[in-house]
Amino acid sequence: MIDWLYCYPILYSGILLKRYKRFFADVQLADGEVVVAHCPNTGPMVGVSTPGSLVQVSKSDNPKRKLLYTLELIQVHDNEPTWVGVNTALPNRVVKLALAKYLFPELGNYSQIKGEVVYGLDKKSRVDFVLLGSEEDRPIYLEVKNTTLAQGRLALFPDTVTTRGQKHLRELTALLPLTRAVMCYFINRGDCTEFAPGDSTDPTYGKLLREAIALGLEVLPCRFDISPEGIRYLGLAKLKI
Repeated sequence: MIDWLYCYPILYSGILLKRYKRFFADVQLADGEVVVAHCPNTGPMVGVSTPGSLVQVSKSDNPKRKLLYTLELIQVHDNEPTWVGVNTALPNRVVKLALAKYLFPELGNYSQIKGEVVYGLDKKSRVDFVLLGSEEDRPIYLEVKNTTLAQGRLALFPDTVTTRGQKHLRELTALLPLTRAVMCYFINRGDCTEFAPGDSTDPTYGKLLREAIALGLEVLPCRFDISPEGIRYLGLAKLKI
């Protein structure tokens, strides 16, 4: 029996007809019905939103919701048939579950997990997690980035220019060396074994990431197996910088 870190609710199979206006996706369900599903992903979803792809959607039982269906998974065929998680609300939830189970030994010992902590020079940003231990230990500031773009077995982030992501790198770097700063790349597909910055999509981000690593930023490219049953942690991908 697989010990899933996260289990999906009941999912329904369908075919992606099109994604549009970022938050909408037309899906033809297995019974032939065409529904409009909420697409909880603000990014371009490069390489994972091809019309005709097999998808999985969840259905809300809240009658007040305008869109009852939510796009959860899309199947790609870059290497072999692989499910890719496209609901960007999930990575932080899953990482929190993994932190509670101490699945990342690279982080060492910590006793407190705090989420959405205000930080930055202007105090207008929030880091995803702050991990605290004893008074002697430096606090750990950890940011999570959903990663779905791939070239073969190589996962890449970002899949487009991200000024927000650049800002997060600069703010995490500014915390060094008084704190530990960690960037967690949530590789939301199980077919990638390596990770690198997406230099072709955002060269500035790649430059900032390498500079941050040189100053002490830690990188955790975390691999996850994604299936309609759930999500499980596979360990770290090889970092290629």
